Amino acid sequence: MKFFEQFKAFLLRGNVIDLAVGMVVGTAFTNMVKSLVDNVIMPPIGLLIGGVDFSNLFITLRTGSKSPGPYETLGAAQAAGAVTLNIGLFINTVISLIIVGFAIFMVVKAINKLHKNPPPKTTTKQCPQCCTEIPLEAKRCPNCTSELS
Repeated sequence: MKFFEQFKAFLLRGNVIDLAVGMVVGTAFTNMVKSLVDNVIMPPIGLLIGGVDFSNLFITLRTGSKSPGPYETLGAAQAAGAVTLNIGLFINTVISLIIVGFAIFMVVKAINKLHKNPPPKTTTKQCPQCCTEIPLEAKRCPNCTSELS
């Protein structure tokens, strides 16, 4: 029974739960960014460079056995069993990576702004007689030899 108690303790530690929540939120965020890239960003870019649909930008390495090609879409090439180099899907993935990386950078930057560094602990005090810095624990000033309260 000790194994299950250890496993339960492991799962209930805060950092494991935080990691699980982070994974779920990260997956949802990644899906949102993928949709943003595929449905919002890439269509206007494709239109600007001559009506190219990046999801259908591919190179046929070997034609399929069902149809010799040429293929209008990536889906048609895959349905025919063709071997393709999917350049457009790779471009979409790279743009998604850049957007996710930038968004995470901005979130971390904002969180770091919220975490204010605590002031450093004071380890010295000032002698009331000669105004020199002395350790907090000092009972007598080493410079003027006055007694400290």
